[in-house]
Formats: sequence, C-alpha cells, structure tokens
Amino acid sequence: MTRLVADHLVLKRGGATLLDDLSLSLGATGSVAIIGPNGAGKSTLLKVLAGIEKPLSGTVRVGDRNLTSLSSTSRAQTIGFLPQYFDPHWDLTVQELVRLGAERSDHLTVDAVDKVIGTFELGGMGRRRWSTLSGGERARVLLAAVLVVDPPVLLADEPAASLDIRHRLDVIETLTRRGNDRLSVVVVHDLDLAFRFFERVIVMDRGRIAIDAPAASLIEDRRLDTVFKVRFERLKTPEGPLLRAIRDQP
Repeated sequence: MTRLVADHLVLKRGGATLLDDLSLSLGATGSVAIIGPNGAGKSTLLKVLAGIEKPLSGTVRVGDRNLTSLSSTSRAQTIGFLPQYFDPHWDLTVQELVRLGAERSDHLTVDAVDKVIGTFELGGMGRRRWSTLSGGERARVLLAAVLVVDPPVLLADEPAASLDIRHRLDVIETLTRRGNDRLSVVVVHDLDLAFRFFERVIVMDRGRIAIDAPAASLIEDRRLDTVFKVRFERLKTPEGPLLRAIRDQP
C-alpha cells in the first residue's frame, strides 16, 4: 500500500514563502480535496508531492522510500500527476497522448487504452490534434492519459475547472471513486464539490495547512470564513449542506 507523507516542507521563491514548514500524512486510500484562497500554495504542494518541484527543506516519502530515491520510471508508475496547465511540445493527437501515458507502465492489459478512452468519452476524437480541442476536451484527454496506468496515487490540480456541469460531475465522481482502493488528492476550486464528494478536506492558507478534517464535520467550521475572508451561509439541501458567501468580513 502506498502512503504519501510530507515532513516539514519549505519552499521559497523570489522572496515569497510558498510552503511554510508544512507536514501532511496521506493514507494509501481515500479521496482528499485541497481547497484554499488564491496563492495559498495548493498547486505548489501538489508539484512537490509529485516530485516536480524540489523543496528548500523537508522530505516526501512514498511508502517507506524517500521520493527522491525513486527512478523517474518508478515515480511515474506510482504517482499520476495532472497539472492545472499543460501544453505539449508537439501537436499530438488524442490517441497519441493517451498512448504516451500508457508507456509509463509495462504491464497494461491489451484493452487498457480503449477502456480509458471510453470512460472519458473520447472515442470519436482519437485523430484530433491537441490544438483543435476545447478546454474541457483537453482536460478529459489529460485525465485519460494519466489514469490509463491506474497509478496508486493520483494528484490532480483543478481537473474539472474547464468542464461543463455534466462532465465536471463525472470527473469528480470518477476521481473520488478511486479513493476506495487508491489515493486521490485533488485541488478543487468549487467548495460545494469538495464537501459533497470528498471524504477529507484540507484547507490551505499562506503556505500552511489551516484545517484538515473529514468533510462532514468541516463544513460547519467557522475557520473557513476566516481563511476565505468571507462569511458563509450554510444551506441545508436534500443532497447535503451547501456554502454561500453572503458578504465580506469587516
């Protein structure tokens, strides 16, 4: 089982502290949403956990091994990373991009690519090139390319931000279902999606973890109002509580 543990991460850039002595323990399974205001360090944290950014100090462990000790191949097979922004060097087709993702593993089933293409409704788009795709189509292609190897750990940075409502729900549900036997860690912009679908919610503020709790209990936590600098109204609905920002805090 693949646990992901960060110890005392510090990352600074241009005089700004992006991660400030941050520690975090993530189990081998579960669905975790990371939320917070702009500039809180959410994307930076994911990049450090994926091994893309190196912290000034601190460590990341995958299972019982330091992340830096893993080969690039082993890391790619263990941790799937979906960036917020992606622009391939070549104008590849959808089929080529998904197959490139599949090359991270040498033990996929013959139909693995076809299955993931079907899951994300890309069947009629195989020959289309990246430059012709909409933002939502690109997001689904990237998800397919990352999830084709079904990595034990998935780190996704706002994967549903550019999707229409139906595809947004489909993607979030797909990622949270993985939490039954894998680890899914997702930066989420929509707070209602975070509290509705994820088991655990981590709230970041100024490079630190301000709150870390089960979603069911956290939604009533008034520290949310402080972090986001608004006053939230908690609304009761048949599908669960919703948050509505009603005014700036004085």
